[in-house]
Amino acid sequence: MAVTPLAGTRAANRYGWVIVLILTSYVTSVNADGSLGITIVMLFELVTLWLAFSASESYRAQRIVGIACVLVGIGAVATAVFGHVFEVDGAAERLIAVASVAAYLIAPLVILRHLIRRQVVDQRTVLGAIAIYLLLGMTFAFTFRLIALLQSGPFFGDNGPGNNAEFLFFSFITLTTTGYGNLVPASNPGQSIAVLEAILGQLFLVTALAKIVSAWRLPGSAANNPPASE
Repeated sequence: MAVTPLAGTRAANRYGWVIVLILTSYVTSVNADGSLGITIVMLFELVTLWLAFSASESYRAQRIVGIACVLVGIGAVATAVFGHVFEVDGAAERLIAVASVAAYLIAPLVILRHLIRRQVVDQRTVLGAIAIYLLLGMTFAFTFRLIALLQSGPFFGDNGPGNNAEFLFFSFITLTTTGYGNLVPASNPGQSIAVLEAILGQLFLVTALAKIVSAWRLPGSAANNPPASE
């Protein structure tokens, strides 16, 4: 059954909304203060994960995994909000951090699997690839935050343990290999994971995203409509 242009546009818009939610999560995380802010961020993450499964037309088994992650996230939020009356202790905060990493790790993998299985490169593919790239930055940011909660010393050494804004800043600067150097992990595993993020970021840009953009043809372009024979 052929996919109509309108149906294709609607499908592409789903990945567009995933990108909007990622950007919203970023802004919310930067400005999150206390357990109420963390709870709001978690809710944005759960919606992002759900929409990623919807946009990628995942199979039933994948949806079950997504539901399981949502339940874990809801449990973490309930623990933070009701169990501690908006005062998140160390254990609850670590639980929320684990749920955040899981949500942002599963989402790009689901989208990547969907894009690999697709036979065409269109607007939906491009938006999906952009969503994966942004999700990688978010995943590593919350991974750094989790490490900071688990290790004994401050994550950034003399610059302190770090907050959401600093972890997000450091993650995307590392992902793009900009490397300002004002924030640096003081020890492992933070240093090794930062190296991994820089490598993955560059590999994704120079291979997957570059190939997708070069192969992308707008509907009605000359590449998709060869000239009629005389």
